[in-house]
Amino acid sequence: MIASPDRTPLPREFFDRPVLEVAPDLLGRTLVRSTPEGPIELRLTEVEAYAGEIDPGSHAYRGPTPRNEVMFGPPGHAYVYFTYGMWHCLNTVCGPEGTASGVLLRAGEVRVGADLARKRRISARHDRELAKGPARLATALDVDRTLNGTDVCAAPPTALSLLSGTPPHPDQVRNGPRTGVGGGGATQPWRFWIDNDPTVSPYRVHTPRRRRT
Repeated sequence: MIASPDRTPLPREFFDRPVLEVAPDLLGRTLVRSTPEGPIELRLTEVEAYAGEIDPGSHAYRGPTPRNEVMFGPPGHAYVYFTYGMWHCLNTVCGPEGTASGVLLRAGEVRVGADLARKRRISARHDRELAKGPARLATALDVDRTLNGTDVCAAPPTALSLLSGTPPHPDQVRNGPRTGVGGGGATQPWRFWIDNDPTVSPYRVHTPRRRRT
């Protein structure tokens, strides 16, 4: 059986481009998480670009570490990190191997498997909140560090796949500063979202964390 155009996995070449080209082009694409209970699919509505060693907001700014080594590998793989001691976030690695750029998948509309996502996101008041923010997205899709390095160019039922989906019209794409990023990366307008989509997360400025005394 031949897959319909919107169900075609994104090829490696899609991700092997500058991150500022890949990031807005991910909007409207279909992210599939295959689980033992069944698939969960969402349409990506919000992303952020991170440009590796030239970007103070990136985990790879100071070079490779055991945590970020996947970012320096080949494009088209998942980079999953753990933050604040309780949340996971899902990224896709972009650009030529060694450049360490990536796109944070910030939000999406769950279109298949909402019943499974609700079990993991019991605090969501509406389905539009199931994946409204990067930690919520990862929680709804049951994403953790065991999926770090997963090839997202493979077709389902691999654990994570990115399919062609239905990109929005260019007039619907907006961009602005990244959410919660401080320092030298605070003003980069590298957050991209679909205008007026109810699943897009609210923008917030960076608030420095106070150290406990």
